[in-house]
Amino acid sequence: MAQQKQTQEQDINQLLKVRREKLKELQENGKDPFVITKYDVTHHSQEIKDNYEELEGKEVSVAGRMMSKRVMGKASFCNVQDLQGGIQCYVARDNVGEESYKDFKKMDIGDILGVKGTVFKTKTGEISIHVTNLTLLSKSLQILPEKFHGLTNTDLRYRQRYVDLIMNPEVKDTFIKRSKIISAIRKYLDSQGFMEVETPMLVANAGGASARPFETHFNALNEDLKLRISLELYLKRLIVGGLERVYEIGRVFRNEGLDTRHNPEFTLMELYQAYTDYNGMMDLTENLYHHVAQEVLGTTKIVYNGIEMDLGKPFERITMVDAVKKYSGVDWNQVETLEQARELAKEHHIEFEERHKKGDILNLFFEEFVEEHLVQPTFVMDHPVEISPLTKKKPENPEYVERFEFFMNGWEMANAYSELNDPIDQRERFQAQEEQFAQGDEEANHTDEDFLNALEIGMPPTGGIGFGIDRMCMLLTDSAAIRDVLLFPTMKSQGASKNEANNAAQAGKAAAAEVKAEEKAAEKIDFSNVKIEPLFEEMVDFDTFSKSDFRAVKVKDCVAVPKSKKLLQFTLDDGTGTDRTILSGIHEYYEPEELIGKTCIAIVNLPPRKMMGIDSCGMLISAVHEVDGQEGLNLLMVDDRIPAGAKLY
Repeated sequence: MAQQKQTQEQDINQLLKVRREKLKELQENGKDPFVITKYDVTHHSQEIKDNYEELEGKEVSVAGRMMSKRVMGKASFCNVQDLQGGIQCYVARDNVGEESYKDFKKMDIGDILGVKGTVFKTKTGEISIHVTNLTLLSKSLQILPEKFHGLTNTDLRYRQRYVDLIMNPEVKDTFIKRSKIISAIRKYLDSQGFMEVETPMLVANAGGASARPFETHFNALNEDLKLRISLELYLKRLIVGGLERVYEIGRVFRNEGLDTRHNPEFTLMELYQAYTDYNGMMDLTENLYHHVAQEVLGTTKIVYNGIEMDLGKPFERITMVDAVKKYSGVDWNQVETLEQARELAKEHHIEFEERHKKGDILNLFFEEFVEEHLVQPTFVMDHPVEISPLTKKKPENPEYVERFEFFMNGWEMANAYSELNDPIDQRERFQAQEEQFAQGDEEANHTDEDFLNALEIGMPPTGGIGFGIDRMCMLLTDSAAIRDVLLFPTMKSQGASKNEANNAAQAGKAAAAEVKAEEKAAEKIDFSNVKIEPLFEEMVDFDTFSKSDFRAVKVKDCVAVPKSKKLLQFTLDDGTGTDRTILSGIHEYYEPEELIGKTCIAIVNLPPRKMMGIDSCGMLISAVHEVDGQEGLNLLMVDDRIPAGAKLY
């Protein structure tokens, strides 16, 4: 096996060397592709196929990457891939000339070509280009993934999105759709009289949402600043200033975990409309989703993960209290005191903190019992005041506010308010948030004196809403994870040593292996302050031990469990063909993304155990120790060459 791997590495190194030699030869012969600055493209591949009758026999120019090549004596075929797809090109020596044909035979898969020729159909009926002129526009010095297997490694796909876009046409389609979705949103809002604006990303007070901000330092002013977590407070200032309908689509930053629905930087759209309320925001949301789906997909019926959702029908509207009653059986209208709320939480095994008030506990019930059921488009209305510091109270019941969250597929897709415009009430809400912060809530808002001053100037009755654009793109493109709709998602740094090895790999994998070996040899780990648990003195017979089924498992996916600071949810390949779910309390030690693709060890014959409402079917094996009074943990990971399902003896 080791010898085979070494041979493969040598072969790859030789191929990389040959490509550089070809480039050197081209440069020495005055054919350096990198001196070319432009190429006149008249058509794209799909455009030619769609308009064949009109273009048959006519001259076209296309440009793109050569993805395949078949050399057959005096005539050859290649496939050139551009933005719209691929098109076959017929390259004959008699048409391009002997020298040009000789150059073509030396070209490699991955090279970028300019192709001029006439449109025709082959005997098999494939629309193609009969090439008359061929230009090498850029020489590829790396090797693309082998076509049959493609680029399947999830981690590598996200890190090298440029290769992902080349090898996986569906990925390119996703991001083209994402662009169209954002364009359709702008088109709709512009038609409704909204004005697009831009507000600061660097702020002294990151407010408008419950989230922990990223912090930075501005040297010129010697001041600490934060990256914004929301767009809200500045947009409302513009409503005060008389701009009656405003929106912004922009990046916001939240210092929180990574999972299938969360990235620390993401695209948020917020809009505010004077002289309307949250009912007006519901109508706008329905119309916006209807318009975008119709515009981008050509239908209002979408399918996500095999489930059909209809954006064409009126969306369901239900209060949070009614939703909790419907799915948990608890009628919150009967809950009068904090003590009653706490007792109910204990009865229903809902964890709460000392600082939580009655409204907070209602929200915990909602998260536990309701969210997963909200698959079809649903507006959940009238939240408790404790979790809504920027929202108008309901006049008839001030314990609740005029707020809704829009849900699809069990996900929160949007959050909207009848905006609080009473500066005295707003100051009290900020003070309550400051108290929450003092009690340990790192996500609580801080008092924004300038915003309070704006409210004192006077803000009209206003409706406002925030949309998570990335989740919207996930639903409309049937993408499983948020990283699938972000061109460059946040990834854990590979570290200086790994980067060094990667750089070495550019010159050859053998060199990379040498770097890795040197690093391993140089690495010294100090175990002098490590404590381990004492060994068990009680003996266990062999038959009892043998009943535990230890298996190698491959991590297909790993996400943080919502509402839990410790738990990670693993989707595992255990060799049976059926995915296995195991929950493990190791989030303190690992981020989910760094575990995807790893091979671990699990006990697979433990009875299912419910954790946070999820069945955990087994246990992943970790090594635990103590360092300076703190628990240390290492998840047991083994060689990736071990197949899923391999049993440990």
